[in-house]
Amino acid sequence: MSYQPSYQSTTTSTLAIVSLVFGILTWLLLPFIGAIVAIVCGHLARSEIRKAPAGTMVEGNGMAIAGLVLGYAHLAFAVLAVLVIIGVLFLSVGTFWH
Repeated sequence: MSYQPSYQSTTTSTLAIVSLVFGILTWLLLPFIGAIVAIVCGHLARSEIRKAPAGTMVEGNGMAIAGLVLGYAHLAFAVLAVLVIIGVLFLSVGTFWH
């Protein structure tokens, strides 16, 4: 009796790779657009990985999470920077007129 191991086909999610790449690019070249692409692709990749049919294994969950973290962190940093700039402008305008 011979035992034949069952091989699962494993693929890496393309969306997870795109999410990670754009998550990195958002900090280097594409400030706002890169973050949006990283977040959208990261969520789509995680959904694709969870919904993979039985017998196939889709990898890349870590890359998708890294892309999401980089994208969300950049958006949070950008919102914080805008709020600081607005605050400084309002404070400087208030002191300018006195």
